[in-house]
Amino acid sequence: MSHVVAIKDQVEAAVRAALTEVLPAELAGTDPVVRRSDRADFQANGPLAVAKRVGRAPRDLATATADRLGGSVAEAKAEGVANAAVTAEVSGPGFLNLTVPAATLWRQVAARLADESLGIATTHDGERTVIDYSAPNVAKEMHVGHLRSTIIGDTLARVLAHLGATVIRQNHVGDWGTQFGMLIQFIDEHPEQTWQGEASMSALDALYRAARAAFDTDPGFADRARARVVLLQSGDEATLSTWRELVAESEAAFQAVYDRLGILLTPADADGESRYNADLPGVVDELVAQGIAVDSDGALCAFTDGVVGPDGDPVPLIVRKKDGGFGYAATDLATVRLRVEEYHATRILYVVDARQALHFRMVFDVARRAGWLPDDVAATHVPFGTVLGADGKPFKTRDGGTVRLDDLLDQAVERARAELAEKDHGLTPEEFERVAQAAGIGAVKYADLSNTRTKDYVFDVDRMVALNGNTGVYLQYAYARVRSILRKAADAGVRLGRPVDPTLPLHPAERALALTLDELAATLDDVAVTLEPHRLAGYLFDLARAYTEFYDRCPVLRADDDAVRAGRLALCELTGRTLATGLDLLGLAAPDRM
Repeated sequence: MSHVVAIKDQVEAAVRAALTEVLPAELAGTDPVVRRSDRADFQANGPLAVAKRVGRAPRDLATATADRLGGSVAEAKAEGVANAAVTAEVSGPGFLNLTVPAATLWRQVAARLADESLGIATTHDGERTVIDYSAPNVAKEMHVGHLRSTIIGDTLARVLAHLGATVIRQNHVGDWGTQFGMLIQFIDEHPEQTWQGEASMSALDALYRAARAAFDTDPGFADRARARVVLLQSGDEATLSTWRELVAESEAAFQAVYDRLGILLTPADADGESRYNADLPGVVDELVAQGIAVDSDGALCAFTDGVVGPDGDPVPLIVRKKDGGFGYAATDLATVRLRVEEYHATRILYVVDARQALHFRMVFDVARRAGWLPDDVAATHVPFGTVLGADGKPFKTRDGGTVRLDDLLDQAVERARAELAEKDHGLTPEEFERVAQAAGIGAVKYADLSNTRTKDYVFDVDRMVALNGNTGVYLQYAYARVRSILRKAADAGVRLGRPVDPTLPLHPAERALALTLDELAATLDDVAVTLEPHRLAGYLFDLARAYTEFYDRCPVLRADDDAVRAGRLALCELTGRTLATGLDLLGLAAPDRM
């Protein structure tokens, strides 16, 4: 694998070098401020930004920079280098409009096609990133509330691994605590209530609700349930046996949802709360010994400077409750310690909804003070907004219940079937069903990932499966269209992979597509830093639109020149591979036919 330097990076380097030659020595390396432009390939605002500091008119400084760039071009051509980096024109108050020679773009297309990884550098090689995401609860069905953590976390895992990081996926399953003593006791007292079988999770959900009702209304049952919690925590074999059955049944149900969604998580990634049970007393003892955890009304709490409630009182992070039980804080602190000490993490990401922001701020603060989270390990809460219904409120069923994730996916697949059935698709029934599943599931995932992570969004299945607009189905259709052209070329005996002639002129739609194709690596680096998958989704949408414009304006198989056809087929092939890579990193299938 070889790293292909992006055109934008080459342009920035050329402008920075030119600026350095015309600026005083102390301003060497000034940022050229290069960005894409609708008036040229790129625009550089660096001369305008720095002119005041050197006491020169912006246009004069821009002209001097352009002249220096022109000299670089002339020198390159004199040395026989055809693909000089850039030509420049001064515009407005001191901008530089920059145009890349066609030969540079054609060579860039060829270089990316020649590399199995599209020339994308492994910029995160050597990093060890633990990603905590999904986190359903044992004995409860996965619902719409699990959707965003699962999808966002999985995409971040894919992108970071693609960029060379060692990614350790952690599914912090809720599998311990009072609710299990309550549920196991109820199951033990109601042997006629069967729950294992095809609808086990629905049955367990119902049993849990019944157990909760009994716990809240029957003091005798509540006492027996609390005693059962003690048996569970002390390792009573009969209690543990039922608990293991609950965990196994739930894991199988979770995995079925993950497989349907195309999520990377497996049972090997399970990181249940139960794993940390034995560690919690030691966590608390160490915090007390260091003076970090102190008694507060009978509970052991830690406090973070500057974190106060509406009344101005410090907000406690409760590590051990009054009754001697341990809360989420103790478990989360134990996870930090394990992930640093055992997994040697250099970065830890917690993909958990925005309501937990204060909790994680305090957990990270306490972990750093305790020495469990060294300064060279980054710990980040990755918050996200809520899935809303058409009424703008959190998405619920008509009777106000929680929406099962499987039901939500069924709804999307059914709408995708209806949408696809209206098209002349030419698919066999088996192919049609595969495509409907890919389109429906992909529509749900893309609708989530294409929205800014921290914002709420409305679940609108009709919009999600639309064939036009910023949807997953639109991207999948763009990929299928590319594959169709390449199949037709092969069927017509047109040889793919022919060398691209760098002397070919570029149609504006070809130029726009080539420049967009060159931006995948920078986009992935951006996602890895900002942890915002919508940037990749937006890039793929831009690429699909650029390809549609190219497809409409530049005949490929009907091109009247073999060299032109070869260049356009190369653009098609690179578009297909780039779309496939991007869709895979978002966790979306890329059907060859639709």
